[in-house]
Order: sequence, then C-alpha cells, then structure tokens
Amino acid sequence: MQLDLNLLIALDALLEEGSVTAAASRLHVSVPAMSRTLGRIRRATGDQILVRTGRTMTPTPRALALRASVHDLVQQAHRLLSPHTEVDPASLARTFILKWHDALAAAAGPVLQRSTRAEAPGTRLRFLAEASNDIQDPRRGDIDLEAGSSKPSTPEIRHEIVGHDRLILALRPDHPLAQGQMTLADYAAAEHITVSRRGRLWDPVDDELKAHGLSRQIVAAAPTNATALQFISHNDLLVAVPEAVSRPDLDALGLHTRPLPLAMPDIPIYLAWHQRYDNDPAHAWLREHARTALRRVCGASASVSGTEELPPHVEAAPPAFPTS
Repeated sequence: MQLDLNLLIALDALLEEGSVTAAASRLHVSVPAMSRTLGRIRRATGDQILVRTGRTMTPTPRALALRASVHDLVQQAHRLLSPHTEVDPASLARTFILKWHDALAAAAGPVLQRSTRAEAPGTRLRFLAEASNDIQDPRRGDIDLEAGSSKPSTPEIRHEIVGHDRLILALRPDHPLAQGQMTLADYAAAEHITVSRRGRLWDPVDDELKAHGLSRQIVAAAPTNATALQFISHNDLLVAVPEAVSRPDLDALGLHTRPLPLAMPDIPIYLAWHQRYDNDPAHAWLREHARTALRRVCGASASVSGTEELPPHVEAAPPAFPTS
C-alpha cells in the first residue's frame, strides 16, 4: 500500500481540533474534502479515529495513542523542509494575544510591553482577562501565551515554570495584629476576606487551618487581589495574597505585611503555549521576553518545560491567584 504522507498533516489537525470543520478551516480545505480525508485515514489505520458523541467528535483510544507521535512527525517534517529563519524584531508587525492572570498582567505586563516595544515597535500585546468569554481558546492555538498558577492539563499545551510566589498576610498598619506576637489562634479569630472570582468564602488556607483544628472568621470575598487589598486598606481585615505580584498594590496602599502564622508551600508560576508555536521564531522571541518579565517579578529561575514533573511539595501547592 502506498502511503500518502499528507494524511499525517490532516491527522495531526483532526486530532488537535477534534472537529472535521475546524481541521478543514485550519488547513484551508473544504469540509467535504476533510471528511473524505478522514475516510482515507480510517481505511489506512483500520480505526475510526474520531467518533461522533452528540454534537462533538471524540478520539478513539488508538487516536489518543497516536496523537503525540503524529504531531512530532509533522513537526520534524516542517523543520526538515523549512529554511532556518530568525526573526527580525525591528521589522516584526504582529499582534500577540496573552491570557494572563490579572495579578501577573498588572505586575509583569508593563515590563513585557516596554521590552517588546523597545525591540519591535511594530508589535502589539492584547491582554485578555483570564476568565474571559472571548472566542479564543488556547487549545486551538488562538492564545499566544498563558500565565498563571495552574498547570495545563492537556498534552498539546507546552508549559514551563518561570518562577514562584508565596502567600503573605496583608493588613492595615494600625490593625491590632500588625505588631507583636501573633499566634495561630489570634490569626484564626480575626476577621478575614478571601479572594475568589465566584465569591467563595474559603480557600486552601482554611484547609490548612482545619488540620490544626481551627477555622477562620471570613466576612467577605473579593474577586481579585487588588480589590481585596482595597478592602484591607479601609477595614480591620486580614487577607493572604501572593507577595511578588501584589507588591506594587501593597506599597501603593501603604499596607503592612507579615508572614502567615502557618506553613503554606510556594506556588509555581506557569508560562504556557500551544505546541503549534514551538518552531515559530517570532513566538520564541515573545516567550523569551515573557520569561524575563515574569522572572523579574517572581525572582526565580525557570524549570525545564513541558516534561519534568514538579517536586511533590510544589505539586500539592494551592493556586497563588484566585481561579474560582
């Protein structure tokens, strides 16, 4: 049987998109043509590859087993057949879409904007809210870079750790607990505010307190760290916030900080992107600037991307920023 290597490109698109229509759009072919190609792939592999479940297409176990190998083969072919090119930032004209947690965007975004514009004045950065309902989906490669404290769970998303942050206690300078010894019982008995987009009146700190037989008196929830700190500046409340990314707001509001009276693990900061950008010179240039900006804020070196598991104590860490 003569093998058509173009089927690999189509199979790679079908497995990433999980949709005949989306794969057709990505490869700039008609939907009927992509349907015929899927039929050829099924005959070549002896497997259905994608099966319809309701309104969506679900990959078969064989397709899931093939996905990584197929993508690597396609990427190798691109590297072999494409000329080696380096990006010229001075002539680069491109809009990059970034979906970063608001705290990271506020702390590291200005650094990234300055550094990229200095080298590439024709570029633009479009920051989206992390909880945005925008049509862009990182799994489709529509987002150039994500940054946050949650590890990506899908295999097509590359990721690396660019730094760590830690939770600290923020409070007004004249709060009764601002000075002197503070026991764990003192901390739990005070009034607290949590940070949660969904208004949840608990977070991982409460799980740790429960292990000590204690519970906090939580009187409010705010959607972002910046909002919570505004509450703190006007009320005798306590809040646990990530130190590095909150530092500009803490200093601007003149707030006092203390170590939390209980041990909480450091939390990794992830930079993530779709694997289709691996060999994109302009995207590689952007990634390097993003790493530098985030490391400047977080003050830590990066881990190996995409392959190595985190140490157990980091893997068990709670999110550094509100994700729910």
